[in-house]
Amino acid sequence: MGEFVIAQPQALVDLADSDALLAGSAAVPVHVAIIMDGNGRWAASRGLPRVAGHRAGVQAVRRTIEAAIRNNIGWLTLYAFSSENWRRPADEVRDLTGLLRRFIKSELAELGRNGVRLHFIGDRCRFDADIQHELVIAEAATQDNSRLNLVVALSYGARGEIVAAAQRALLEVAAGKLDPAALDETYFASLLSTSGMPDPDLILRTSGEQRLSNFLLWQSAYAELVFTDVLWPDFGEAEFVAALHEYARRERRFGARPG
Repeated sequence: MGEFVIAQPQALVDLADSDALLAGSAAVPVHVAIIMDGNGRWAASRGLPRVAGHRAGVQAVRRTIEAAIRNNIGWLTLYAFSSENWRRPADEVRDLTGLLRRFIKSELAELGRNGVRLHFIGDRCRFDADIQHELVIAEAATQDNSRLNLVVALSYGARGEIVAAAQRALLEVAAGKLDPAALDETYFASLLSTSGMPDPDLILRTSGEQRLSNFLLWQSAYAELVFTDVLWPDFGEAEFVAALHEYARRERRFGARPG
């Protein structure tokens, strides 16, 4: 197999004085969620090992964070590692978790300087203890930031999240802490891992696939869906802004009848 070289990531640019491309528009989504797909196909098309695609995908993450800040997005959720990803070959899982370790350690200070607050959702207990520790540190270190809320879904699966919330509700009912009649949508949402976060307005998936793949199933009830053929490692600000313009073009009715 031939050698491959992935350029070292540059520092996040200073975005303090950047003009948002859609600044002032009422049609800018509050929360954008992205299913980052296509790393493996990107690598295969270049005759590279899959880890090369994952490494290139980290650079796309950086570009997307910059684009979100530049365009006044308040919340950005990235589907980084699904609960199903644990079924992948052991060496690929090891590569993915290794990249996670390095990303948190190398990017934390820069994310903090750019006002990014980190949140992690999913079953973090499945990761090694050192990674769990780094996740706690990252959340604590950025908890006072407010420019962009960056939510990273790790070992996350929406069906498992919903089942876990239902189990918590049952335990509260059994303990006499919850009247079953009081269990409405709002209360149930408070039991999910995204409690306190706005539902996504826009869900974007790269690589040409058109499905949600067990991602934010409850929260995406009224999200606008945008799909692009671009593979995740090639994704950048141009693609991000194109999705924002597509979102702005749509009329959102939330089930209401047309006017």
